[in-house]
Amino acid sequence: MTQSPSIRRPFAGAFAGLAALCATPALHAGSDFPSRPVRIIVGFPPGGATDFVARSIAPRLGEALKQQVVIDNRAGANGTIAAELASNATPDGYNLHLGTLGALVISPAISKVGYDPQRDLLPISLAVKLQNIFIAHPGVAAKTVTDLIALAKQKPGTINYASSGLGSPGHLAGELLKAMTKIDLQHVPYRGGAPALGDLVSGQVPIFVAVISTGVPVINSGRAIALAVTGAKRSPALPEVPTVAETPALKGYEASNWYGLMAPAATPRPIIDRLHRDMVSVMDTPVLRDLLAARGVDATSSTPDEFAAYIRSETAKWGKVIRAANLTPN
Repeated sequence: MTQSPSIRRPFAGAFAGLAALCATPALHAGSDFPSRPVRIIVGFPPGGATDFVARSIAPRLGEALKQQVVIDNRAGANGTIAAELASNATPDGYNLHLGTLGALVISPAISKVGYDPQRDLLPISLAVKLQNIFIAHPGVAAKTVTDLIALAKQKPGTINYASSGLGSPGHLAGELLKAMTKIDLQHVPYRGGAPALGDLVSGQVPIFVAVISTGVPVINSGRAIALAVTGAKRSPALPEVPTVAETPALKGYEASNWYGLMAPAATPRPIIDRLHRDMVSVMDTPVLRDLLAARGVDATSSTPDEFAAYIRSETAKWGKVIRAANLTPN
């Protein structure tokens, strides 16, 4: 039996109202964002390079958002504790993560982690790119990478080198050096750059492959000696320090690092777009760029899609290195 228009109309109106109600969250998601403080979860302790970058960005991002941005340090496991916490956080824009090469690419290739970097976290923008640097305690009989190679060959298996953790960029930089020179250095992982630096300065460990921003202050104060930076070119922060690749036996060597802002995967796109817009404006601020450059850190930015593609390319690149080195969890 055919329904009359008078019978159909109430149902049509009900469905239209329901559709409008369902569309409302999508249309208005993030319209009042942010209305309270925003936190950035950082996977390393205060004093290290990741923390330095986060605390340099936070007040300026807070100005752009017109809300306080607080740093939540959750150190351990090469940043994977923080990355897992961020991946499970409420996806409302108030829980962000300063993702690192180590936590997003390297550690997941070495061992099982409690998150999928490409599924559980949304890229917002790259923040910085930075080199690592081989530094030595002043008492070590090695003032160059060539000296370090010679010393390691004289005393195989007895020279330790520190990094900020298993699977950290510093760790991989050391493994690449070992692979290209056939030397035997012993890796000593720490829970972040700050404690590793403390042990280097006190002489507890002779070599540290540090993020360059961590190394600059102790090099300038004479508490450590710079052997070489790990990027493709010299750093403006330490222009007198050669690259590892300038060593005759290490042509083509390169091992750099990066950090970027992430959010839990279900964060609404309007909020991601707002955060992206403000992050790009912050990273282009001359004062911030100069502050970071003084510590050897290059401010940068990207679209969310560009950052996602970059993470995929880095995953492919470092996966090959990890498999070749047969790296496994300790």
